[in-house]
Amino acid sequence: MKYDKTVFDLEVFKLSYQLAMELFNVSRNFLKDKRYSLTDQLVRSFRSIAANIAEGWGKRTYQNEFKRQLIYGMGSLEETKLWLCFGKDCACLDQDDFILFEKKTDELGARIYKLFENWKTF
Repeated sequence: MKYDKTVFDLEVFKLSYQLAMELFNVSRNFLKDKRYSLTDQLVRSFRSIAANIAEGWGKRTYQNEFKRQLIYGMGSLEETKLWLCFGKDCACLDQDDFILFEKKTDELGARIYKLFENWKTF
């Protein structure tokens, strides 16, 4: 296991953080009546993905703890996908943004799973 890396060196972390920030910026345009309930849940679930990866990275010397945090991150990712659907169906996210986030969350999920399966090589 390499100890010279930080969580900020992981591509999966960079992607999760970038997507959370992109979504935060897009959510600023949500309708005011939906901004607080939907935006709060959506942004928090997206931020949770990066936070879980970071927490797992901090515990990486303990395989089970690291993998547990990645599982939590995958759970937050699935929750995020649901909130994206709500955002689309409540006319907060337009179809193009929804499709873009859908593709990016699928990519992120694949990367988290790859890290889960190959955790010793990161």
